[in-house]
Amino acid sequence: MIEGTKPHVTVHAADGSGDIRVSGVLTIYTVTLAQTELQKLQPGEVPRLDLSGLTRLDTAGAWALVSLKARFDKAGHTLAFTQVSPEAASLLDSVEHAMPNPETRAAARLTVSDRLDRFGRRVFGGMLYLRALTAYLGIFLHRLGRALRHPSEFSVTSLVHHCEEVGLKAVPIVSLMAFLIGVVLAFQGSTQLRQFGAEVFVVDLIAISILRELGILLTAIIVAGRTASAFTAAIGSMKMREEIDAMRTLGLDPAMNLFVPRILALFIMLPILGLIANIAGLFGGALMAWIDLGISPAMFQTRLVEGTSVTHVFVGLVKAPVFALIIGVVGCHAGMQVQSNAESLGRMTSNAVVAAIFAVIVADAVFSIFFARIGI
Repeated sequence: MIEGTKPHVTVHAADGSGDIRVSGVLTIYTVTLAQTELQKLQPGEVPRLDLSGLTRLDTAGAWALVSLKARFDKAGHTLAFTQVSPEAASLLDSVEHAMPNPETRAAARLTVSDRLDRFGRRVFGGMLYLRALTAYLGIFLHRLGRALRHPSEFSVTSLVHHCEEVGLKAVPIVSLMAFLIGVVLAFQGSTQLRQFGAEVFVVDLIAISILRELGILLTAIIVAGRTASAFTAAIGSMKMREEIDAMRTLGLDPAMNLFVPRILALFIMLPILGLIANIAGLFGGALMAWIDLGISPAMFQTRLVEGTSVTHVFVGLVKAPVFALIIGVVGCHAGMQVQSNAESLGRMTSNAVVAAIFAVIVADAVFSIFFARIGI
């Protein structure tokens, strides 16, 4: 706003229709005047409110519009907002969700049909979410294929940077976690196996548990919490600041420049992190077995080589690329769903972490059933 000018807002009939147009600046400085004019509108007389003339809208102005819509809804009439900019629509949606609703029915009064309707909507929403993730996976595979055909469009520098972020910087926490898991497994296993005089089988317990399941699963969970949130926050912040729109204006493909380097870096680094976790877990288990059971490192190594098949290593590591795709796609999809407010960024970041961890655990269960059925 130019200094010295006075903000103003007008509520007037649109030309050639029964709509009402709100023009000018609808902010805390003009909301009183606008509220006086909006109160004159009667339910049923105005089907739509044209907001194309608004040059500025803040929370106070959005409250006035949402309150008018609520008054119409209470009277049994619908008031639609038309010609709304994306920023204004996001603000109106945030204010509408923040408005108190004292007439909300208690859960005890919900009928069976209401519960079935709610359940059906959630199932349908979950199916739409899975379809969206599948679409983003397809976008990644398409852009990856294009990068292979036209290497000049792909940024190797970006790939190396994200490999460092998602892989190299995660090595300390992954190693420490796996080491402690190995220690716990050795201690708890020795306590139980000592009752039967079968302490030496603690080596098999540690090796199979870590190499086949826990090493890669816990690594994927840590990476999901660390990396999925980072992907969502980075891409979501760019969307909030309209940097993604600027990329499209400059002729840059957001999928090629944002999705492919991140997901591909995760695809490359997660198997390496899983291998590091396996080594650290075995080291922790061997150390605890030596301290608690007196199994020397040489004996631990001999029992490990003789009693553990290399198949367990491949069963664990073959899951890593799938987990990487799940985490990367979930994080990038959540980042693109961020709207123009900080609340949306926080909500989508939290949702991405929960969804990625849940999807990784479900995928691991599917892998376990599959390998059990084929006898591996």
